[in-house]
Amino acid sequence: MAFPQLQGESTFDEFTSTESSIEEQKEEMFNARASIEELGANLDKQNEKKANLLIDLQHLRRRIEEKEGANGRVQKLLPLLYSLKALERQESILQANYDDNRSQLLAEVDELEDKLAAAWNIETLTEDIDRLLSESLEKLNSVKKEQGAQLRATLTVKQQIDDIPTQSELIQYERRFSELNAHIQEKHRQTRKYYATYNALLEIKELMLKETSLLNSISSQFQDAITSADGRMKLIGSMEGIVKGSQQKLQKVQQGLLEEQKACDSLKKRYATAMAEQRRCYSLLKDFQEECTKNERLQSQKSV
Repeated sequence: MAFPQLQGESTFDEFTSTESSIEEQKEEMFNARASIEELGANLDKQNEKKANLLIDLQHLRRRIEEKEGANGRVQKLLPLLYSLKALERQESILQANYDDNRSQLLAEVDELEDKLAAAWNIETLTEDIDRLLSESLEKLNSVKKEQGAQLRATLTVKQQIDDIPTQSELIQYERRFSELNAHIQEKHRQTRKYYATYNALLEIKELMLKETSLLNSISSQFQDAITSADGRMKLIGSMEGIVKGSQQKLQKVQQGLLEEQKACDSLKKRYATAMAEQRRCYSLLKDFQEECTKNERLQSQKSV
């Protein structure tokens, strides 16, 4: 359609204001195209974040599969993986919608450029631009809301995955448990030592009390027993019984000492075997830690 003919000064002012309105509409159209490009860049960033998250999940799954006794953590991770797959499906749907909307908006922008080039009616063109800009802004806000919800869901899944301990954390837990076990064993050994000392001293006390009682009894009856032959015989028999009981007690103590010595020798052998096994375990643990460090360094280099 052709522009209306100019009629005097008022017609010139109207044409000038209309021309400025066209410039403003062009600027708004360029802003809409910039918003579309920004939306595309945001979705590309989201795709990159999703790819990084998938790489982290693959690494974490490989670590969990290699670590023994991680079935409970795997069961805990499965719902997170299912939710991640659901998010991926939603993202593919959003990506398809985004491609459709982008192609539609680009077609509309091309149509507006064609209309500007063909010099259509200003009022009709302005109405079309306003309508398209409002629709584009509504779609843009809707896509931003969906993207924000998807980002929040992805961050929630990532936080839940971060709650699962890594290999280095598990190694640190293992070290702390080993130190706690060693501390408990040391306390147990000291307690047994104190109880054994107490029992030995208590037994010595009882023997000394018996010896004191025996000496007092001999001292009180010696003068009466030594004056007669029957008394001397009874005293000698009593002393022989005391000596015999003492010898039996000594044999019993010596037998207990031999048993304790055998048990001590057995414990020494077990201790030597355990120390050799501990040194071997420490060597294996050191090699395992070095391999874990190399693995993490290689994974960080791959991710870079």
